[in-house]
Amino acid sequence: QVRLVESGGGLVQPGGSLSLACAASGFRFKPYSMAWFRQAPGLERQFVLGITETDGTRYGDPAKGRFTITRDNAKNTVSLHMTRLKPEDTAVYYCAASEFGAITDRNSYNYWGQGTQVTVSS
Repeated sequence: QVRLVESGGGLVQPGGSLSLACAASGFRFKPYSMAWFRQAPGLERQFVLGITETDGTRYGDPAKGRFTITRDNAKNTVSLHMTRLKPEDTAVYYCAASEFGAITDRNSYNYWGQGTQVTVSS
């Protein structure tokens, strides 16, 4: 059974930092591109940051200059490290896995996690 389980969400003050983790199981992790998307109420799911099998990284607009992504193929995990958080970063953050297709395109993703809430507020 394929599973992507996110963790690390919570409440953080503006300007703070937060790291999210995603644990993958049930499929062969290494060949997949992994990404983080986010979705705020009333908005479409938005690409945040992705990382390929060969550690190539693609940044979405929200991530540029503030977020980084890492993966550990030995542990089947991918992490999102967020700094200088803003209230507009408040959203549910989703981990996703793609075997083929454009890394920024949500339709390329085969598997999704349930999401973890990140709230940026004072």
